[in-house]
This record gives sequence, structure tokens and C-alpha cells, in this order.
Amino acid sequence: MKSINKFLSIGLSALALAACNDLDQEIQGGYATTDQKTDLTEEFPEKLIAAVAGTTAVLNQYNAVYAYHFDFGYPSVMLALDSRGMDLVGTNSGYNWFSWANDMSDATITGRGTNLVWSYMYSQIYAANTLLKTTGNESDDATMKFYIAQAKAIRAFDYWVLAQLYQFNYVGHESQPCVPIITDLNVDEISAVGGAKRASVQDVYTQIMTDLNDAIDYLSAAQSAKVTPSSVLASKSKRLVSLATAYGLRARANLSMGKYLEAANDAQSAINAFDGAPASIEDVSKPCFWSIDENNWMWGIAINETDRVVTSSIVNWPSHMGSLCDNSYAQVGAWRMIAKNLYDQIPTKDARKGWWLSSSKKSANLTEEQQAYCKDSDMPAYTQVKFAPYQNQLANDLKGQDIPLMRIEEMYLIKAEGQAMGGDPEGAKKTLQQFVKAYRFKSYSCTATTPTAIQDEVWFQRRIELWGEGMSYFDIMRLKKPVDRRGGGWPANWVYNVPAESNVLRYPIPNSEIQANPMISEADNNPSSEMPSPVVE
Repeated sequence: MKSINKFLSIGLSALALAACNDLDQEIQGGYATTDQKTDLTEEFPEKLIAAVAGTTAVLNQYNAVYAYHFDFGYPSVMLALDSRGMDLVGTNSGYNWFSWANDMSDATITGRGTNLVWSYMYSQIYAANTLLKTTGNESDDATMKFYIAQAKAIRAFDYWVLAQLYQFNYVGHESQPCVPIITDLNVDEISAVGGAKRASVQDVYTQIMTDLNDAIDYLSAAQSAKVTPSSVLASKSKRLVSLATAYGLRARANLSMGKYLEAANDAQSAINAFDGAPASIEDVSKPCFWSIDENNWMWGIAINETDRVVTSSIVNWPSHMGSLCDNSYAQVGAWRMIAKNLYDQIPTKDARKGWWLSSSKKSANLTEEQQAYCKDSDMPAYTQVKFAPYQNQLANDLKGQDIPLMRIEEMYLIKAEGQAMGGDPEGAKKTLQQFVKAYRFKSYSCTATTPTAIQDEVWFQRRIELWGEGMSYFDIMRLKKPVDRRGGGWPANWVYNVPAESNVLRYPIPNSEIQANPMISEADNNPSSEMPSPVVE
């Protein structure tokens, strides 16, 4: 299996590799036989847990790709993608480690963005494949079904991320080349021939849906036997994929494919299966979103105080995003702001308006102490105060915040869009209005009437609700929207108006992969793109 590294430039995380290899070493010959797999959950439960946890730990690595302060795992990818869009404004400062994403200079074969995405997603795919090589793809045991489902759901998530960045949206590009598909079932064959071709967009999504269908079936069976994330892990169990999360992942995939009714149905299934609830108006009327144990989180990256990204002090997501914590890149000038024109559209009485400072540098969501801290820090207008510091302790220098990967609020928005575009615009309006009025803005009314107008209204709500959570760029690609930064308060040399489906919006496969994988030539790659030219506002 390790021969895959001969042609995939991915460098598996040491933790995940150790976890999976520890399990393998307990089995004679490297892989379990059918009889041994039956006994795995009884003989080596801690090894299986470590293997699964190791797979998810790939998301939280320190300098695994670059020895620079912008590399701290998948949260680096989240911040880079948001920085490529139009709603999360960065400063043109020497302390802004993501300026290469802000100026879109990374759409080249040596670009930092493409190398981060490729390395982290394929590292986790490798870890999932390694786990499945040990467990197999089928089992009658409920606990084993749970572990198999984890690997399949995580692998589906990885391919979903890759599919949206290395080719344009599914609809209209089904036959276009996307990324190589490497699974536990074909990895030996791929290793034997020395490489893997780019699969079509449709084939990649077929793999995504196959994995998610299996994950949902297995997690449903496991849940019936009372095997759930919380029964497997006592602490921060939402780092594992629950049945609700698997439905959420399939809702996302169906939405990406334009299968709207299926997306709406999966979103409703996620809501039904979830044992939490959306954050209330009171909950979001103050800085929050720092703990995986928050009632509205479905899935997240669990951070421990001893993790290297935390002990580094500044090489972590809160350092670049955490306006309310001390000793951070934000505090020395690399602030993250909402685009002015988006902020101005948010109604004053919408609780989310207070997630950012106003033009007068005030927020209704802050206490006097927090407001004074913002003033003393000389935060500019529109700076984010959405995300609370670790343990909700103002000016906390310890940056141990967990990172959200999925919240239940997203499911209501997927359901509304799916209903609108799937033939039920009235149902969509009802879903959207009920959600926003109950949880964000009591006087909200959706005035859109046509399916596409409702879809745009949902997109507007997503831009507000999911701001800073690594989702905005996927929406730009999925909805075929331009990146129009005019009126957003961007630095003048980063004010772009990039047309939808411009080549600069799509990553080329990294040069290191082209050189190492003989099945993909330079001619097979997406073209590199120069950074856009600024426009006059």
C-alpha cells in the first residue's frame, strides 16, 4: 500500500499512518482475514478507535505541507477558499499569510492553494483507504459497520471538496476531467501500473454517492444497535460522522449535482436524525462557535490544548481569524472583515448583524468589556466578532477553539433551496421563513417568488450564516457566480470582478503530482492562470 506514495505526492499524516499501521501490526500478514475481521471489535477496539481518530486527525496537522504559518491543516484550506471569494475581506498587510489567496495568484501548478488542497484531501483519502483495507467493506457486526462508515463518509467528503476545485460545477461538466479516484479496492492496481488518470466529474460523484449511500446504510444499522459517535468516544464525539452528518454530506453532494429534491429530502433526514437544534437568537447574539459540543454543531475538527497547532501559539485558525484573542496575526493587522456591501444588506434587527463591527466600529452583540477590547485593539470597521475565543474567555492567548465542519442550520438552507429548485417554491419560502424568523430575525419575510429568486435569497442567507466557515467558495462554483468585489471594501489592488467559470477560479493539479504520476501529463492539466487585473469601483 505504501507504494502509492511513489506517484501520489500526498505525504500521509504521521498520526493517521501510525494509527492505521498499529492496527495492521496486530494482524498477521498486514490485512485481516475474514475470521480476524469478525473478532476485531472484540480484540482490538482501542486500535479501531485510534485508526478512525487518526483518519480525522489528518484535518488538524501542523506544517504538513509547508513550513509556513498558513499551514495548519484543513482549516487552512477553509480560510484560503473564503479568501478567494468576495465576502471575507483580507488586509494587504505583511502579516496576512493568505494574501496569495486574496489576490488569486495561487491558480498555478506551484500555487500554495492547490498544494494544500491536494495534499490534505488525498492524505485523508489514503488514511481512509488504509482503514478500509483492514476492516473490509462489509460486515454483519454493528460496531464494525460504524467504523467502515466513518472511512467511507470521510472519503466522500474529501472527493466532494476536490471535485469542486479541480473542475467546474457538475451540471454541464459531467464528462470533463476531474481528479483521480483511488480507493481501497483499486489502490493495488493503481500502484502496479504506476499512476492514475483523471476521472470524469460524473465518475467522481458516482464514487462520492456510493460511499455516502454505504455510510448511511451502515450508520443506520449501527445506530439501531446503539453504536453512535458518543458511544464510541466519550469526549468531543462530534469529530466522528453521525447518521445525521452522513445525510448532511449526501445533501451537499446532491445539491452540487443539481439533484434538488434529493438534496431537500436528505437535508430533512439530517434534521430528523440530529439530536441537537439550531442556535437560538439569544445564542447567536454574542460571540460563539468555538466548541464542538455546541448544540447546533453536527461535525467538526476537535482541537486539544496539547496539539501542535495550539502550542505553536500563532500557527492556527484562531490566530488568523480570532479578533477577540491575544497574540494573533489578526491583532497585528491581518484582520478579517465582512464585505461592506454584504454587511449593509443585513437587516439591523437580524442577530447576525452583530457578528461584525459596524461602520462606527460597534456591535450590538458585544459586552462593554468586549467593545472596549475592540477599541483598544484598533479594529477596523466590519471586523468579525462572530467567533468567540477559546473557552469564551476574552483575550485568551490559548487558541484551542474547535473548528466547525457542518452545522444543522445549513440543512434548513439546503432544504429550502432544494424545494425551490425542485418544484415547490411555496414550500421553500415557508421553510426559509420559519427558520430565519425562529432563529435569526423575528421579522423576516422572504419576498422572492420564482425558484431562481428564492435560490438567490437562500444564497444570501448562506453568505451570512456560513461566513468564515469555508463554504462560500463552493457556493460560488456551484451556482456559477462571479467573484465581484466592487463595493466590498477590498484593498484597491484586490478589487476584482472575475466572471463565473473563469479559469482563475479553478485550481490546476499541482506540478509535483504531474511529475510523479505518469498517467497525468501537463497537457491533461487545467491551465494555470495569472492573477486577475483590478477594476475601478
